[in-house]
Amino acid sequence: MTSPATTTSPLHLVLGEEELLVERAIRAALDSARLVDPTTDMTRTKVSDLTAPALAELVSPSLFSEGRVIVLDAAQDISQELADAVLSYVKSPADGVVLVVVHTGGGRSKAAKALPAALRKAGAQVTECPKITKPAEREAFVRNEIRQAGGRIDATAVAALIDAVGSDLRELASAAAQLVADSGGKVDEDAVRRYHRGRADVTGFAVAEKAVAGDRAAALESMRWAMQIGVPHVLVADALADAVRTIARVSAAGRGNPNQMAGALGMPPWKIRKAQGQARGWGAEGLNKAMAIVARVNAEVKGAAADPSYALERAVLDLVEARDLR
Repeated sequence: MTSPATTTSPLHLVLGEEELLVERAIRAALDSARLVDPTTDMTRTKVSDLTAPALAELVSPSLFSEGRVIVLDAAQDISQELADAVLSYVKSPADGVVLVVVHTGGGRSKAAKALPAALRKAGAQVTECPKITKPAEREAFVRNEIRQAGGRIDATAVAALIDAVGSDLRELASAAAQLVADSGGKVDEDAVRRYHRGRADVTGFAVAEKAVAGDRAAALESMRWAMQIGVPHVLVADALADAVRTIARVSAAGRGNPNQMAGALGMPPWKIRKAQGQARGWGAEGLNKAMAIVARVNAEVKGAAADPSYALERAVLDLVEARDLR
């Protein structure tokens, strides 16, 4: 049995823009500090709301020797004065204080751009949190989540899970952990399908799939169910937009082997294969109209419409109608 840690790094640099990974890194720093002192508290503040004197107060030793984790968010917006104060502090950090600097890796000012390298040089424990945007990166994320939960998953199950849940990392992480628990560790496509039967309705992807297939009654039924159980309107609108844009891109690319087209289109082969089947029912005029429909409903669910549920219903009906245009 491993003994509890007696020390923790006084300086952490959380570098990147992927929100879930950033939050996990901050939580890991807090958990590590609490292994040393269970009473450790955490304070988060944006650098834009902080002055050098206020930072000095935050990181000054506690009168009661309580542990503290101080998180500086959005450090890519840091001023020269505050950057100087941070770098001066890390030369001699206070006992019991853990400083976590969250930085996207960019920045407009010279001080902001130079800060990550200076913190690395100062000995910061660095956690990289790059934005996950490519299909291959999302698939790798799922595989790693399953592995971290103590399970195994094959390629077809990874594709099925992403297809059912969508691209939201929090939902993927939650689903991965639950699947490992439910399946005993071995996650295959059948396990994903069983667990997520009806799940697509919740994420909005079933609404989109039925709408672009021209199935008016099923699309409306799925959409009304999604509204009834409280799915955010914006998620359904996003699913409609993703389906239409995917069909349009795959149609424009022409016929071909999905495995060979994957790199150029930036999509996994399974998604291209699915879109190729869906595209057979669409003409150029219909796709042009569909693109306008999903752009309209996206604005409507974000505030342009008085009734976003009605806006979604109208969009579904308009998409079904657009499919028949040639």
